[in-house]
Amino acid sequence: MKNEKQGQPAPYWNPLLAGILLGIVLLSTFAFTGHGLGATGFTTRLTAWFGMYLLPAATNANEYLGGIVEEGKPLDAWITWQVIGVALGALISAFFAGRIAIKLDGGKFLGGSKRPLTALFGGILAGFGARIAAGCTSGLGLSGAAVLSLAGFTFLGTFFAVGLLASRLMKEEK
Repeated sequence: MKNEKQGQPAPYWNPLLAGILLGIVLLSTFAFTGHGLGATGFTTRLTAWFGMYLLPAATNANEYLGGIVEEGKPLDAWITWQVIGVALGALISAFFAGRIAIKLDGGKFLGGSKRPLTALFGGILAGFGARIAAGCTSGLGLSGAAVLSLAGFTFLGTFFAVGLLASRLMKEEK
């Protein structure tokens, strides 16, 4: 809820508390469902679902997507409900914290009017990389590290190192 005195958004949670709660969610997910968290599998299933209706022959013939559409219900999976729940939860949380706004961050330094296109291109590259790596940040990083996977720890180290390097290289001089 917005701060009544100043009309400001509610403060962000303490990162340590948020991390502990995320760990509890991850542990609960493993305990109750037998799998970890992830998101890129949903985009693959969504692609298969669109392909099933738009280009059924090509989708069925595709080695990667064909198996997903074989049963005829590519969106009928746990990951679909997880992604929908995350999106709704984020929207509800932002609403109650007074943080819903349509804005374009990084407009001046990161491309101005081209920013939406550069963000889209970056998102496509990140999604492509996640599919090649067989997991996204949450799936490979959180769930992989939680089960002590070498790939999970390798991903997390590389992810943070590249993020730190990129932020240093792109930092705007003040």
